[in-house]
Amino acid sequence: MTAVQPKPEPTAVGETFDSLSPATDEVVGTYPVHSAEDVCAAVERGRVASEWWDGLGFAGRAERLRQWKGVLTRRLPQLCQVVRDETGKPVADAQLECVLAIEHIAWAGKHARKVLGRQRRSAGLLMSNQAATVEYRPLGVVGVIGPWNYPVFTPLGSIVYALAAGNAVVFKPSEYTPGVGRWLVDAFAEIVPEQPVLQLVTGFGETGAALVGAGVDKIAFTGSAATGKKIMAAAARTLTPVVIEAGGKDPVLVDADADLDAAADATVWGAFSNSGQTCVGVERAYVHERVHDEFVAKVVEKSRDVRAGSDEDAQYGPITMPSQLGVIRRHITDAIERGGRAVLGGVDAVGDRYVQPTVLVDVPEDAEAVREETFGPTVTITKVRDMDEAVDKANASKYGLGSTVFSKARGMELAARLRTGMTSINAPLSFAGIASLPFGGVGDSGFGRIHGPEGLREFARSKAIARQWFTAPIALTTFNRKESTDKLVAKLITVLHGKR
Repeated sequence: MTAVQPKPEPTAVGETFDSLSPATDEVVGTYPVHSAEDVCAAVERGRVASEWWDGLGFAGRAERLRQWKGVLTRRLPQLCQVVRDETGKPVADAQLECVLAIEHIAWAGKHARKVLGRQRRSAGLLMSNQAATVEYRPLGVVGVIGPWNYPVFTPLGSIVYALAAGNAVVFKPSEYTPGVGRWLVDAFAEIVPEQPVLQLVTGFGETGAALVGAGVDKIAFTGSAATGKKIMAAAARTLTPVVIEAGGKDPVLVDADADLDAAADATVWGAFSNSGQTCVGVERAYVHERVHDEFVAKVVEKSRDVRAGSDEDAQYGPITMPSQLGVIRRHITDAIERGGRAVLGGVDAVGDRYVQPTVLVDVPEDAEAVREETFGPTVTITKVRDMDEAVDKANASKYGLGSTVFSKARGMELAARLRTGMTSINAPLSFAGIASLPFGGVGDSGFGRIHGPEGLREFARSKAIARQWFTAPIALTTFNRKESTDKLVAKLITVLHGKR
């Protein structure tokens, strides 16, 4: 077994901390540890800024967001390098997440008015003298606590939609990727110099906790289920609403009629890209018994050409968070001790920074590698007698974030039966790249949605308005109502709704 030398965590030095490259331990930046007082001050500044930002209207905000995405696009190589410095991922992977984020900026700015603007509603026959409308108003100041695995794409899924809805945002990035957060906020400030509409606070868990308790109007959090539960508990003290995306244990289902080459390629990419540090990455595969052996062979064959490293030829980089190495090793060890087999990789694949691809078969369903989020470049492949068994096993999880189905005849049927927030059919993780689709999970994967119309509404409050435009011939809301009026209403409601 390879000896493991844990690489250091970000550490505070006085009132600052260093951001380290996970590939070299080189200091790539130094950032302040913001105190609770600092965070509260940022929220108060955001309170004033939010009124100004709301005052720009949908068109004004859309124009600023359009200019911001232009800056990100023109400086894409620079942003990708910052992502690589702090996460270790290949530049091509950094570019992919940045490109998807830019697409979301474009969609949110373009569609905010249509989704959130004033809309007419039917008043019904009894209230036909009323004009009914609903619109969505900004919440005020939104706190966003972002992750390190996709430090551009994931937090911007909340930040952008909150901004498009008219809110100010205070953003606390992971302590592993503060430089990415700084870059994004600075780029926005170039386009919106008038007010601190998007602010950054940096630090560790204490800074995030301070943001939850600083009087924000909503918290958007991405991270572990355990931390998500702590945030919910803290937010409950002030009835602060939250949207939680807390990871997953995402399955891929492979039917007997599936395109096995495509399914195997999607499984390999979904399991190993970004070092397996993907909340909607593939961690479990359930494969029809008629094609199981062939599928396993194809996955192993394709995986042999995939390698972790820091050189330009490596397909993915190091494990970003040092403590995750122990989790990955424990899951592989537990799977093998319970009778599973590593047909590629294994315990020795876990090094001191990098984890090479590991493919596990014959792993029992109660093993940690099947039940708990591994968040590393591993995948379990399980033989099932049919797709009914596959659906049952896939759904027997406390998580329910994303999922994938490979089937020529039954794709939509199987997708509808999966207890997950998103499913892609015959392609890996395609739902994440479609800006109009909501993103979020069920169970321990969290609740609430980002992206799409649902993501815009997540960061707004509905405002219902009923306006009388002529006096009703039958007055219902008065103490002067006559007995004859009540009898008339009773007859009318019977005609309308009393039929069998």
